[in-house]
Amino acid sequence: MQLREIPYSVLDLAPIVVGSNATQAFRNSVDLAQHTEKWGYTRYWLAEHHNMTGIASSATSVLIGHIAGSTSTIRVGSGGIMLPNHAPLMIAEQFGTLESLYPGRIDLGLGRAPGSDQPAMRAMRRGLNSNGEDFPELVEELRAYFNPPVPPEQMPVRAIPGEGLKIPIWLLGSSAFSAQLAGMLGLPFAFAAHFSPRFTMPALDLYRRSFQPSDVLDEPYAMVGLNVVAADTDGEARRLATSMQQQFLNLIRNRPGQLQPPVDNMDDYWTEYEKDAVKQQLGSSIVGGPERVKEKLQAFLDKTQANELMINAQIYDHAARLRSFEIVSEIFQS
Repeated sequence: MQLREIPYSVLDLAPIVVGSNATQAFRNSVDLAQHTEKWGYTRYWLAEHHNMTGIASSATSVLIGHIAGSTSTIRVGSGGIMLPNHAPLMIAEQFGTLESLYPGRIDLGLGRAPGSDQPAMRAMRRGLNSNGEDFPELVEELRAYFNPPVPPEQMPVRAIPGEGLKIPIWLLGSSAFSAQLAGMLGLPFAFAAHFSPRFTMPALDLYRRSFQPSDVLDEPYAMVGLNVVAADTDGEARRLATSMQQQFLNLIRNRPGQLQPPVDNMDDYWTEYEKDAVKQQLGSSIVGGPERVKEKLQAFLDKTQANELMINAQIYDHAARLRSFEIVSEIFQS
């Protein structure tokens, strides 16, 4: 399979960089969405995170509407909505509203992680004892609002808007749980290789082995999220990637913050243990100039046989971030 034969998409965390704010992050997201739409990207997904000063996409549904209203053709969706944080009815109504406003352009990706810490979970008033085991039931409840299993008038609660709308539902995962569930339900699956590279192949294999054809899909459809930092030279790309490395280093140190500017030498900032931990978590990341990125993307596709790749790029400078996504689009279209 060649790169030009598969769709390529965007994952955006709406990063807040040092010295900036959420307002500017949202302006940057709109600008990136408009550019990537022009460059042939298929989807533009936003991720739900809470209590993180460097990520502005906490009100994910609201931001999806803003991005969809600022573009015209690119699909816009969640990568993902963390379903245990929400009542399924509310998500059905929110995405029913989005699909009604932007018909045929909305995706609903669902995750079972909280996307937050314990204090944030408590603030959202969700049960603190849940480990995600009720995720299948929540998914089933949500799907029933869109496609009632009985005549709608017999439903005790109906999602209006939402009921009867064909909104693609994806299951997201970074381990085996959602991979198997997506396969059993015959749903498309998106795997987070951008921060869980060790489990990529086991999860994709389990998804494909578990897959049961459904009214949604006849055969498995796997999208894989991937960090790609591209620049005009390998050296420039390596320097830009230090912002992403600092971000994960701060997570390891339990000091999440705003996205830091790039540095010349990460060895001045991390210990050997921290270096190994960051590189393990970012092991699938592709960093380099156009030729190197093209070679690594093709090798990753050959290995995973993904049906679609979703590109994440945590880059401090907005112009450099735009250029990275432009280079990737040129590679896919070449």
